[in-house]
Amino acid sequence: MIDGLDPVIHVPKRLAAMAVLANAPSVSFRFLKDHLQISESDLSKQMSTLEAAAYVSSTKVGHGRGGSTTYRITAAGQQAYEQHVAALRTLIGDA
Repeated sequence: MIDGLDPVIHVPKRLAAMAVLANAPSVSFRFLKDHLQISESDLSKQMSTLEAAAYVSSTKVGHGRGGSTTYRITAAGQQAYEQHVAALRTLIGDA
C-alpha cells in the first residue's frame, strides 16, 4: 500500500520544498525559508538531506551576510517527486 513513497521526500518540510522547486526554475534560500516558515538552521538541514540524495543542487554566491544560495531541482529529484506524488494519490484514492 505504501509502495512508491520516498522516505527522503516524505518528510513534510522536504515535501513542501520539493513542491516549490518542482514548479520553479530556481529558488533562493530566503524565499524557501519565508515560504515554508522555518528557521535557517532547519532549512539548511532539510536541503542538505535533499542534496545528499541528489534531488536538488545548490549554487552559492558570496559569503556571510552578503552571500546567497539558490536551489534547483535535479532531473532525478523531479522524477522522484513525481513518483512520490503519484504514490500519495494512489494511497488516498485520487488516482
